[in-house]
Amino acid sequence: MLETERYRSALMARLGELDKRLHAIEGELDSAKSKDWDDAAVEREGDEVLEHLGQHGQDEIVRIRAALDRIRKGTYGTCAKCDEPISADRLDILPETPLCRACAARES
Repeated sequence: MLETERYRSALMARLGELDKRLHAIEGELDSAKSKDWDDAAVEREGDEVLEHLGQHGQDEIVRIRAALDRIRKGTYGTCAKCDEPISADRLDILPETPLCRACAARES
C-alpha cells in the first residue's frame, strides 16, 4: 500500500515552493524597466527566460493539483492509462505522475 500521506505532504510542499517562485517571477516582470535601449534589450531577454520559467511552474502546478485530486479520489498511484500500480520508486521521483513507467515510455 502506498504512503499517500507522505506523497500528499511532498506535493503540498512543492506547491508552496512553486507559489513563492511564481510570485517572485511576477514581481520581477512587473518591476520598472530601463529607458536605455541596450539595457532594455538585455532586460527583455531576461523577461523571456522568466516567462518561460513561470509557464513551466504553472504547468507543474496543474500536474500537482491533478495528483492531489487523485489522492482525494483514491486513485493515486494507479496508472491513468493501464490501471496498473505505479511503482513507489517512480512516485518518489515524480510524485505528480499519472502514468506508470511503461505507459510514460510509450507516450514519449
